[in-house]
Amino acid sequence: MRVTLPSRLGETKGEMTDFATLLHGKPLLAILRNVPIERAVSLAEAVWDSGLGAVEVPIQNPQAVECLRAVAAAAAARGAVVGAGTVVTVEQVAVAADAGAVFTVAPGLDLDVVAASAAAGLPHLPGVATPSEVHHAVKAGCTWLKAFPAGSLGAGWLREVRGPFPDVRFVATGGISAHNARDFLDAGAKALGVGGAVTREGGLAELLTVLSAA
Repeated sequence: MRVTLPSRLGETKGEMTDFATLLHGKPLLAILRNVPIERAVSLAEAVWDSGLGAVEVPIQNPQAVECLRAVAAAAAARGAVVGAGTVVTVEQVAVAADAGAVFTVAPGLDLDVVAASAAAGLPHLPGVATPSEVHHAVKAGCTWLKAFPAGSLGAGWLREVRGPFPDVRFVATGGISAHNARDFLDAGAKALGVGGAVTREGGLAELLTVLSAA
């Protein structure tokens, strides 16, 4: 899916981008769920400083939306970007855009949300767990997909499903840590969506060490 980012996000008006651009050379999508605002900004800055990752803030409640807004402000100040996660309704797409997100992520595939994100100028990363969902997501124009829950699906699932869908790029998400990150990258994941292993004390540094050696 290739879209135009709104000029309010600090990009040159009319410049085109997509997940291939947003995640180029960035194997980490750090998921900052239920993190206090000050710590979320600090973690986001550490991810951006590493050069190895992008940042997602799930927006499941009003407090999380304010966290996204604060992280987006920090991103804008340094030419970085942040996305909104757990976007499961059309209404949340508008909330994400207003808060400064430049992409949206969902745990599942909802074609209305895919369409709303595209209309808002936000690349969308829908969650998939079956070949049928992959097929329908591709038909809807999504070529980057979130394999979720990756820890339960296993690296073998990713390796096998890539056979009939060689053009799809997967972000393996759910149950990923420094201990199995290499397995999913070796299976063909283009990036890893990591939440708990990033937000726990010392977890981000441990993960970045693994990814820097990948």
